[in-house]
Amino acid sequence: MPTHAEKRILPYSEEQLFDMVADVRRYPEFLPWCVGARVLTRTDKELTADLTIGFKMFRETFRSQVLLERPHHVHVRYLTGPFRYLNNHWRFRPVAGGTEVDFFVDFEFKSRLLQAVIGTVFNEAVRLMVRAFERRAMALYRRAPPPAAPATPAPTA
Repeated sequence: MPTHAEKRILPYSEEQLFDMVADVRRYPEFLPWCVGARVLTRTDKELTADLTIGFKMFRETFRSQVLLERPHHVHVRYLTGPFRYLNNHWRFRPVAGGTEVDFFVDFEFKSRLLQAVIGTVFNEAVRLMVRAFERRAMALYRRAPPPAAPATPAPTA
């Protein structure tokens, strides 16, 4: 029954962060232990996806319904797979300097063995995942440096 909640302020818009979190099919490109993602259905309000996680000798696929409340909230509802339950949400709120991101995850595996293995590294694993999303945002939305000022010719006398 590991639970993790975290708040961060990131220098990006809530729309940018919402789009990044809602782009589930790209998770294997940057998210540790996510070895596969398949979006089965998608509308503006929700998507259904299978994610495959791999950790050491374990490899499990689970299906979730992802409710999309643009641009403020992404809520993951567990459907099938190796968990007894999984609750996960992202909330985005504009603040001075960017967006406050509220991340929450709570789950329990059906397998006692898998729960025991994950339980020993859960907090560090979730911190790595949150950092992976932060690095992804930086890679996607990094602000370009201002253009160099054009050289001005020296005055002639």
